[in-house]
Amino acid sequence: MTSSAFTDHLGRPIVAVTGMGVVTSLGQGLKDNWAALTSGTSGIRRITRFPTDGLSTRISGMIDFIDIPAPNAVERSYAFARETTEEALAQAGLSGEFGGPLFLAAPPIEPEWSARFDLADRAGPSEKPNDAYDRFLAVLRERADPVFHEAALFGAISERLADRFGTRGLPVTLSTACASGATAIQLGVEAIRQGRATRALTVATDGSVSAEALIRFSLLSALSTQNDPPEKASKPFSKDRDGFVIAEGAATLVLESLEAAVARGATVLGIIKGCGEKADHFHRTRSSPDGGPAIATIRAALEDAGLSEAGIGYINAHGTSTPENDKMEYNSMRAVFGEALSSIPVSSNKSMIGHTLTAAGAVEAVFSLQTMLTGTLPPTINYVNPDPAIDLDVVPNVKRDAQVSAVLSNSFGFGGQNASLVMTAEPA
Repeated sequence: MTSSAFTDHLGRPIVAVTGMGVVTSLGQGLKDNWAALTSGTSGIRRITRFPTDGLSTRISGMIDFIDIPAPNAVERSYAFARETTEEALAQAGLSGEFGGPLFLAAPPIEPEWSARFDLADRAGPSEKPNDAYDRFLAVLRERADPVFHEAALFGAISERLADRFGTRGLPVTLSTACASGATAIQLGVEAIRQGRATRALTVATDGSVSAEALIRFSLLSALSTQNDPPEKASKPFSKDRDGFVIAEGAATLVLESLEAAVARGATVLGIIKGCGEKADHFHRTRSSPDGGPAIATIRAALEDAGLSEAGIGYINAHGTSTPENDKMEYNSMRAVFGEALSSIPVSSNKSMIGHTLTAAGAVEAVFSLQTMLTGTLPPTINYVNPDPAIDLDVVPNVKRDAQVSAVLSNSFGFGGQNASLVMTAEPA
């Protein structure tokens, strides 16, 4: 029988983190990322991968230091996920077949315009109206294009990860906008809590920065246009914030039941104590201004963790640097924590790494766990013009030493996808 030392307040297996890997615009690997993040370094740079002439946003937190065999979002996202998974498994002390399920958060997949134009050129001129689809199929049947084919398959990344690392069962690929990374972790937690697995591999990756992505987000007025200097553009909770900075990144967490982790002598890095998620049907991209779904998400995570509001010592905010979302998140946190919010440090990793989209929830979960492990709170940089309507201790500009035992990490995404995680340093 499982000991009560290995079960939570609801009698479920406690879920431990035993391995972490991360890559962002700050660098490859947890060590380099954490050193840069806590020193207040920005990874936002001018875009050099593709021309930005005529674009209102010309900056990004891009990853151009990992070799990519083909210049598309699938290959980039896979490469980032592969690297972070290798790091996480090494830290967990696991090799060979992983032997547990894989949950992957990945960007929506579709061929980039350059690939579509190339296919159109191969298909030749049209002989009749509206026959483009048939011509494309014909040319692909005539001469197979594995790279193009893979770039159009939503499950391509997870299948390759599953083959490489020996996961079990059908790999799950999900895309729930900015909440994707946190949702992937939640699926891993639920698999272990329900007794379907003793370990799970949770991965989130996004290598989808392209000219088309910039144009689409710009049409939504979501991106910062403060291009000069690039490193000053992302300024969460500041009065002069004007949008988020799109970025790339990936993170992997190895989850195990605490009992299984202890049994094999693994080092426990932290506990995923609670998960909460709520949908928001207010608008296709905007969050509900009253923050109702976000409030419910935070409360659900706290209830799932069996913690009161007073148990949270630090909040890793969604903190995108958009005028509307930052205000909504503040009001939501205020509704949950009340006057006590002013004494809880809250910072945004996105001020330095930008918004890594589908990877963000997992990247920030890694940094949240690292906060507890090191006793260091990362700063919110570029905080020189505070928004008087947002009364937060944002750990402004410089890191802070503080021992915290419980962290709340928020991910509130486009399309009404909201997820919050509560992580603790110890099982109790």
